[in-house]
Amino acid sequence: MTKVSASILDCDFLHLEKEIRAVIAAGIDSLHLDIMDGQFVPNLSFGVPIAKSLRKIVTVPVYAHLMVIKPENIIEKFIPHADFIIFHVEAAEDPERCISIIKTSEREAGMSLNPDTPIEMIKPYLQTIDNVLVMSVYPGFGGQQFIPTALERIRLLSELRKETGGSFTISVDGGVSPANCHSIVKAGADILIAGSAIFKSPDYAQTIRQLRCLTS
Repeated sequence: MTKVSASILDCDFLHLEKEIRAVIAAGIDSLHLDIMDGQFVPNLSFGVPIAKSLRKIVTVPVYAHLMVIKPENIIEKFIPHADFIIFHVEAAEDPERCISIIKTSEREAGMSLNPDTPIEMIKPYLQTIDNVLVMSVYPGFGGQQFIPTALERIRLLSELRKETGGSFTISVDGGVSPANCHSIVKAGADILIAGSAIFKSPDYAQTIRQLRCLTS
């Protein structure tokens, strides 16, 4: 079954704990934390204090998505507070070192790539990483529209997984909604990441059920 991850970027931060408890009660599979540095992406979000606080009340897996320059320098800061650490291949000076730091700390390693980054850039790492995050918008802001060409990129990754015998999951972030979830899952995605689609809906549980769609 398709898994759904809630990106907290679009939640009500004035009532953060209430929002997190509500989305977990609504049946979310994991939480997605977008860590932005204002350099790799044109926006700032939040850092270690938020991740640390959430870890105290969260029982579902936590994905820390590092949208930062030189993730090598801050990965270890998020290790205690996340189950998955995802970094951008475009931002890392030494991707293999990033993966090593994450794996040595007994966390799952993920690699993300922007809509205009060639899939070939992550091919050398597909046998060692646990997740590939396909950005279906240009990262930095929530509420953007899904870029249709992401579907072909998801299909290509799915084919590469079959060809190489890889075990990595494919997640998709950006403009994901009940209106397009079927085509995204059909292309080969395992995890749908949604922010505004969930937190701006009147019924979190209903929206999550809609996102947890089947390929048929």
